[in-house]
Amino acid sequence: MDRVISRIASTSTWSPHHAIFYQDGRVIRLGLTELDAMARRAARWLRGLGVSPGDRIGICARNRLEWVLLDLAAIKLRVVTAGFEHGAFQLDAEHLRRYGLKLIFTDGATDADGFVDIRRVTAELPESPLEQETVIYADDDATTLKFTSGSTGRPKGLAATVGSIDSSIDAVQELFHHGADDRLLVFLPLSLLQQRYWIYSAFHYGHDVVVTGHEFAVYACKQERPTVVMGVPSFFDALKAQIEAKAAAQAPPDADGAERLRALRRCAADMLGGRIRYLWTGSAPAKHEMLRFFEDCGLAIYEGYGMNETCIVTKNAPSAHRPGSVGKALSRKQILIDEDGVLIVRSQHPVNRRYLFCDGEEAQRIFRDNGDVVTGDLAHIDEDGYLYIRGRADDIISLGNGKNVFARPIEDLAKRCRAIEECVLFGAGRPHLVAVISPAAGEADNDAIGRHIAWVNAQVSGHERIGAFIVADDRFSTLNGLLTSQGKPRRARIKQAYERRILQAYGDT
Repeated sequence: MDRVISRIASTSTWSPHHAIFYQDGRVIRLGLTELDAMARRAARWLRGLGVSPGDRIGICARNRLEWVLLDLAAIKLRVVTAGFEHGAFQLDAEHLRRYGLKLIFTDGATDADGFVDIRRVTAELPESPLEQETVIYADDDATTLKFTSGSTGRPKGLAATVGSIDSSIDAVQELFHHGADDRLLVFLPLSLLQQRYWIYSAFHYGHDVVVTGHEFAVYACKQERPTVVMGVPSFFDALKAQIEAKAAAQAPPDADGAERLRALRRCAADMLGGRIRYLWTGSAPAKHEMLRFFEDCGLAIYEGYGMNETCIVTKNAPSAHRPGSVGKALSRKQILIDEDGVLIVRSQHPVNRRYLFCDGEEAQRIFRDNGDVVTGDLAHIDEDGYLYIRGRADDIISLGNGKNVFARPIEDLAKRCRAIEECVLFGAGRPHLVAVISPAAGEADNDAIGRHIAWVNAQVSGHERIGAFIVADDRFSTLNGLLTSQGKPRRARIKQAYERRILQAYGDT
């Protein structure tokens, strides 16, 4: 296994490759050699702020050069970074205390004690770098804290071990062989540790990396011509719609299927820069129609599976790809199914064996004594080792008549309609299901939604039918807190937001 993190910590990098940042209305292009030198200067600057080995610093900012500099500098200093998703946290002095943070770096000016404007990182870089020291991390050392939601609503912490990071990056490299001709696009929040993997990978394996925000991802594709784009399914759903709209405007009304397909392929290549080697998706269920669309456009798209507690577990890849599955287990990972059909993940290098900042009982539900992770996902493994995710164990809704309904397949049927972006079912202890629907972009087409729900009901058993549906006032999004940063619906929050209308659907006042 390659020692990726220790090499970044200890070695001055020479590389012909580049990191490219889209931020503040401009583009910053840096050689990786220059980026590494800036990170060593940033490490010296952090020392000047009183940050020492073993300290923790928090970062809550949009994707930008300064985020990356702080992360790399922290690795060189043996300082732990805690990445907070921008817009999801309202940070205050209590967070400094609760998470044991020396400082928190944020977007925008601030004079609050312990908070630092992240733009100061580049504005105040010293001329001379931190003197290079040999820093060797053990597998069980941690470089970063990542956060996952809990039943109480207060995020639980996970101290991600160096072994888990090195192992994941190495396993992905075994599958995809990123190299000198590659340019990887990163646009999901850098607070998600996996997004920083591709920066570490650029240094270790030698390739370009482009860092931007979600809002500039498509624009950056056209300008920078990446070979690899990694996004959640909702991003590719939106991209599919854009490609279809553009192709429809180009193809004549009487175009046959072959001509329409050529138009789709031209538009897809144009929007993504024309150099795509493959597309990567995961973190949430992907629609079969979306995956098939990109394959038809001549773009390989590979779905995988992972979670905060396990990192990347399985992945489809050029050497082993089975549509409908989320791939085979990565090296140094083992997948098992327990007697209840729940997926268990065993790792040679676990992310960790416990949570931080929560009671032990919650950790015991997820982490077994031997380090295995109880994912809570219902799954099966076929005879060739491919993993299929059926949904969450807690997605089973027990109706008032004693019948159990597995929500995800019905929700997936509902999302086949172009007018429906997301569908979330409720009905525990009730006589029938109620769906809360996030409409597609534009004005909600209630008639089309109603017709499609009737079609869904014709496909399922009587107790699985949707007795009523509610069209959300606003589309689910990360901004209104109804989607996670990976594009997954937040069921509890959606129920809370539409509780009055759900009660009305059951005739309650």
